[in-house]
Formats: sequence, C-alpha cells, structure tokens
Amino acid sequence: MTPPVSTFLLVLGAYLLGSVPFSLLMGLVLGVDIRKTGSGNVGATNLSRAAGRKWGIAAFLLDFLKGLLPVLVVVHWAHSETFALVESGNLPLLVGISAILGHVFPIYLSFRGGKGVATTFGVMAGLSSLSALMAGAVWLLVYVRTRTVSVASLAAALTLPLAVLAFERGRPRGGFATIETFSVFLTALIFVRHRSNIARLLRGQELKFKEGGSAQPPFPKESASREEPYLREKP
Repeated sequence: MTPPVSTFLLVLGAYLLGSVPFSLLMGLVLGVDIRKTGSGNVGATNLSRAAGRKWGIAAFLLDFLKGLLPVLVVVHWAHSETFALVESGNLPLLVGISAILGHVFPIYLSFRGGKGVATTFGVMAGLSSLSALMAGAVWLLVYVRTRTVSVASLAAALTLPLAVLAFERGRPRGGFATIETFSVFLTALIFVRHRSNIARLLRGQELKFKEGGSAQPPFPKESASREEPYLREKP
C-alpha cells in the first residue's frame, strides 16, 4: 500500500471513529433520545442531564478515546516509509483534527454533532500529555467552583495554548510552532461550538449542575429547538 493511500485511510478511519455518537447511542439504549431533550446536543453533558452523571462520564471517556487512540496509532506504530507526512510530524495532527471534526460534524448524524471537548482532550493527550493534564486540571477546578460545564470547558480551552507554550517549546524542527498553532485552532473551534452557551452565560441563563450531578433547573422532556429549548423556562 502506497504512503498516500495509507495516510488517507488513517485520516478517514479517524473521522469515521470520531463520528460515532456514543452519547446518543447510550441514551437510546437507556430509552432516551437526547436530541429531543435538554439542549438537544448529542454530547456527554446532555446525556448526564438526561440519564445521570455516571452515563455522562462513561460517554465522555468514550469520546476521549475517539481522539486519543487514532493519535497513538500514528505516534507509536506508523513509520515514515509506510505513512506519508509522518517524517514531518504532521500526520498525528492531521489524524487528530480528523477525529475531532468527526465528532463535531458526524457523517452518521447529518453533520450535527457535539461540541468536541472530550475528543479534543483525547487528541491533546496523545500529542502532549502534560498540556492535556494541565487543561484537564483547569477544567476540574473551574467546574468544582462554578458547577457549569460550559465555563469549565471554555477555561480549559483557553489553557491549551498556554500549556503547549509551557511544555512543548523544546520540540525540534518547527514542531513547537506547529503544535502551538494546532492548539490555538482547537481553542477557537471549542469557542465557536460553545457560542450558544456563551450567549446564555451573558444573559445569566446557563444551567449549573447540583452537587449530586443533576441540572438545575430541570429541562423539559421534549424540545423543538436543538440549541436553546430550555430558555422558554426561567432559570
């Protein structure tokens, strides 16, 4: 198999794996279509609201692995004579962004997916484990303080480029500039995907989670709108 073909199959495989909507599938197994409840988003946070925190954590871990595993395959098993772009160090980034775009724009759901936070963390864990760990620590600290997933996710996204700057400056042959640019792109993507959450935060209408893990106030069971259905009810 020629290097360009191998590269294409890796990138395509990462996209198709990223497109698997684990939160939606788990919800359907539990008897809940999360597209018709809560925010209508097919991510782990909405599954937590609909089915409980333990299911949301399980979905988060699966979405995390969607980003981590394709990157690890390239980093640890690909060889430059087999896969194109490995020698320049770009293939792990290409595979990573493909997995993230699969989650955000899944082919199985007419390109309407989640916000990409968990999969982004997975990709960054494969590319720069210390950077991902720092961003994850910021997510946890902000979430414990605010009980608001979107605020924690945005704070973690802002941390990514700073963490890369702190831990990856020694990368040779332009590697640092490449991964730093990549991290800035991921931060921008997360902010774009959270634009409706940012609007609700500015209005003081974003939902928080109680100590037990449930959202307050509760979502209506069925919603016609995908993005902001619960705004019909006062927070």
